[in-house]
Amino acid sequence: MSGDKVQTGLRIEEIPLIKITHIAKKNRRSLNAQLEFLVEKCIEEYEEEHSEIQVSEEERYKYRR
Repeated sequence: MSGDKVQTGLRIEEIPLIKITHIAKKNRRSLNAQLEFLVEKCIEEYEEEHSEIQVSEEERYKYRR
């Protein structure tokens, strides 16, 4: 993955937010770092089962603005 990070607006229910923040603190991560970790883990698991997701330059361009 590229080191370029795209800022997003995440909407999440209050209770899951409180719980994931608790987990992040236990793992000595920021909330953002914990969410990034979980996203990467989810992608890895998905790709192991279904094959790698190919991302085109056109798709990447959408997020570079």
